[in-house]
Amino acid sequence: MTVRAPRRSRVVAPWVRTRLRSAPGAAAALAVLVAVTAFLAAALPLAVDRYGDAGLRRALEVAGPGRTTVQLYTTQADFTLPQREREAELRQDAVRDPYARILASAGRSLPLDPDQSAHGVRTTRRLQVRDPWLARPDGLPPQFHLVAQNGLADHSRLRAGRLPKAPHDTTAATTAVEAAVSTETARELDIEVGSVLHVPGVERAPLAVRVTGIVEPRAPREAYWSTTPVLRSPSLANVPGDPQRSVFWVAALLLPPDAAPAMLGTAGSPERYWMLAPEVSTLHGHDLPRLTSAVASLEAGPLLQRARAAASPAVESDTALDEVFAEYTGLRSAIGPLVAVAAFGTATVAAVVLLMAGGLAADRRRTELALLRARGASLRGLAGRLLAETAVVAVPAAALGLAAARLTVPGPRLPYAVAAAGATALLACVALPSRAVTAHRAAGVHAARDDLASARPSRRRTVAELTLLTLAVGAIVALRTRGTSNGQQASGDHLVSLAPVLVGMVAALVLVRLYPLPLRGLARPAGRLRGVVGPLSLARAGRTSASAVLPLLALLTALTTAAFGGSVLTGVADARDRAAVLAVGADARVEGLRALPSGLAEQVRSAPGVQDVTAVSVASYAHPSDGRLTVPVAGVDPAGYAALARHTDIGAFDPGELKASGAEALPALASPEVADRYGTRPFPVRLDDGGYITVRIVGVRERTPALVGQEFLVVDRSGLPGGSARPTALLVTGDHPDAGALREAAGGTARVQLRSEQFARYVDSPLQSGAERVYTAAVAAGTGYAVLALLLTLLRAAPERAALLARLRTMGLTRAQGRRLLVLESLPQALLAAVGGTVTAWAAIRLLAPGIDLTTVAVSASTSPAGRAVLRTDPVSLLVPALAVVALTVGIAAAQAWWTGRRGSVRELRAGDAR
Repeated sequence: MTVRAPRRSRVVAPWVRTRLRSAPGAAAALAVLVAVTAFLAAALPLAVDRYGDAGLRRALEVAGPGRTTVQLYTTQADFTLPQREREAELRQDAVRDPYARILASAGRSLPLDPDQSAHGVRTTRRLQVRDPWLARPDGLPPQFHLVAQNGLADHSRLRAGRLPKAPHDTTAATTAVEAAVSTETARELDIEVGSVLHVPGVERAPLAVRVTGIVEPRAPREAYWSTTPVLRSPSLANVPGDPQRSVFWVAALLLPPDAAPAMLGTAGSPERYWMLAPEVSTLHGHDLPRLTSAVASLEAGPLLQRARAAASPAVESDTALDEVFAEYTGLRSAIGPLVAVAAFGTATVAAVVLLMAGGLAADRRRTELALLRARGASLRGLAGRLLAETAVVAVPAAALGLAAARLTVPGPRLPYAVAAAGATALLACVALPSRAVTAHRAAGVHAARDDLASARPSRRRTVAELTLLTLAVGAIVALRTRGTSNGQQASGDHLVSLAPVLVGMVAALVLVRLYPLPLRGLARPAGRLRGVVGPLSLARAGRTSASAVLPLLALLTALTTAAFGGSVLTGVADARDRAAVLAVGADARVEGLRALPSGLAEQVRSAPGVQDVTAVSVASYAHPSDGRLTVPVAGVDPAGYAALARHTDIGAFDPGELKASGAEALPALASPEVADRYGTRPFPVRLDDGGYITVRIVGVRERTPALVGQEFLVVDRSGLPGGSARPTALLVTGDHPDAGALREAAGGTARVQLRSEQFARYVDSPLQSGAERVYTAAVAAGTGYAVLALLLTLLRAAPERAALLARLRTMGLTRAQGRRLLVLESLPQALLAAVGGTVTAWAAIRLLAPGIDLTTVAVSASTSPAGRAVLRTDPVSLLVPALAVVALTVGIAAAQAWWTGRRGSVRELRAGDAR
């Protein structure tokens, strides 16, 4: 009989599956936390790239093709060359072949738009055409550019006639060519199909240009037409040095490319040119260094040398694209550190919450893990099992969050989002194993009692805290020194962004060390009290471990970030509002080039939302004293204008000092520049209409509502002569004046400006609005994580509190006393976090204020009518989050006491004993 050896038994329930099935709620909660955190972490770089790209494209659109297109050109200045060679250089093949090579070489480093790029030949001098039937605004004949640009048929619609043609053998001696004009040119200069324009020649008869077609641009604002706007729209130009400021038309005649050699017979000095229009839709903000380098290479570098090799050694380059990139870089450099403050703060709070979640799981399973260690489990094996158990939940959740971020916020740089989501998953995976290994280094079943009020921190913890404290203080000192010496931080310096986190770290370490001191001081006097709630709550408040640094750091960082963010957003709004008030001078402004109709003031006063109207007479070009310099003069009603100045807080003054008293000289308010120039002596002023007044400066103000600028005079309107006293502007005050009603009242005779419209106009870049949205979202997310950290802290102590209340109720403690006990127990820590967060936020704002300029963020310009906008503390942003922490803590404690009171004491005792 054969005896078979027993088969080796297989493990039916592996560790990971068993643990997940035993606590599905905890696994689901961890998955949700990791998924949300990974989503936010991955969405941040995608959102930053998205609004950065949109801001760059908006900057290029606002600048226009005239500034963003790179123009390469070569003049035909060498008249020693034979005529045949000069004609050959202007023929279509000589322009088209270099264009293909230039486009190919530049496109590798600077994405170009072949559809909007162009090449051709144009005259560099305007040619006066004296045909009498052409429009002459001031009796002056118009002047024309001759342009032979490729692709006219592809970029226009034919409205009349046909497109021009030219034979291939056109030369400088050709006497007649065909041309087209744009619809605007035809309308303004009275040109029709069949019209013949005679362009003066050089040592020959005029060149007859017959208009065979009128074309309408398909995309008039694109680079093909707008790099040289005269192609589509004629413009009026002034005669240089003419005191009458006479004007004449300047337009373009669109010749076919084969007709370019005929330009040599005129005095237009023709040149070949190649317009390289960037592909705006493919440009990205993060590629700005490479794009800037490519533009510099086209201006004076290898790419320009390639263009010269392809076309001619005389090729030159002209563009303002590098200036547009520099303006965008300045705006992004000012906004970036502010957004990074919220990003670093939120990331710190989120990391702390993930660590706290791991610590909560380790505390929940402390008995289980201690038993495993007592039975011989190694730290490596225990950490590996816990890592695998967490990774099964965290990695898929992080992938889900990454996918959601990718779908919600499309962006070009996916690796950054993947790295952020991966970092989230890694932190979530290592939180539980690291906490478990730290807590169970030595095998044992019973843990020592945690009592912060009586415990003495270990030397290892003291050394670690001192090291972190030294590093944080050193970084803060370096930041403060650099900020006060330079006035602003270097671009990309993350020390500014880390400052709130560093301040929060210092505050957390200091507060945790100082927290036991008042508890120890109050423990003995509280023991003599007759009631049980006070001494017991004070004793319970000290029953916390050294891990209280993490929740306190989360709360302090969140409060600091929220207060900092609120102060930034409030400061930006205040700066915009102040700039809008200074630009308009009131809540609304109705202004005309000449005197306003007599009844307009009453019509404006009756418009909805209008409270008061102040009439002002403005002479923009008054000449004081010798008449060599001009100074704007505003004639006002002293009482009404003084009320307006107080309302707007712009140059407030006493109306009595401006009132005309019948003296020879009118009292005047002046800007500092004007006051320094003319002093306090009386001096004459010649007004715009030729009238004279004599003024004497009696007050100096930096600004005044009626006039914007560094120089002005303000006098009593009743002292102005005749027509000079008629109002030219109405300054309106009121709550939300109706723009439609004001414009209807003005009736087209005056321009209407509103303070609210000017306020909205300052946010003209997606870089600003996108950064504000990201900042607000980051602050909101940080606040949510802070609330979650607070909940995790209270949840960790919830079982012990429930068991304590159950035991105390068996000893006669009432439900009301139980509620007071939990509230008083939670109150010291909540007050610590609230007060510490408020002080920390105030310190961080004071620390960063000298190095942060909100002007660029507020008005998208380095200069503002309101001057430099600095960061200031916002009391609401400081106090509201701190009070919310106290209210939330007290509310949770009261809710827990109420819920525990509804449950049976025996059940709570069993639950507490089991734990």
